[in-house]
Amino acid sequence: MEIMGITAISSITIICYLGAELCKALGLDAKWLPCVCGITGAVLGLAAMYAMPEFPAGNIITALAVGIVSGLAATGTNELVKQLSKK
Repeated sequence: MEIMGITAISSITIICYLGAELCKALGLDAKWLPCVCGITGAVLGLAAMYAMPEFPAGNIITALAVGIVSGLAATGTNELVKQLSKK
């Protein structure tokens, strides 16, 4: 996997994390954040497959899986930040 492929995956995670933060700021219940991140990641994974030839997915199913996992990683990152900031 080339560096650009890894960068694309981490970019999906960052975009999904920012989307989750936006949803929280707009007052969306936190129980919906994993769904929002997963769906956003799936859409971004498909878009990246078609837009970037070096994206590490050669077919639609793999692109969806990479996107969904990257989106859900944003939810995990959000939980990590929340748990580390607790006192």
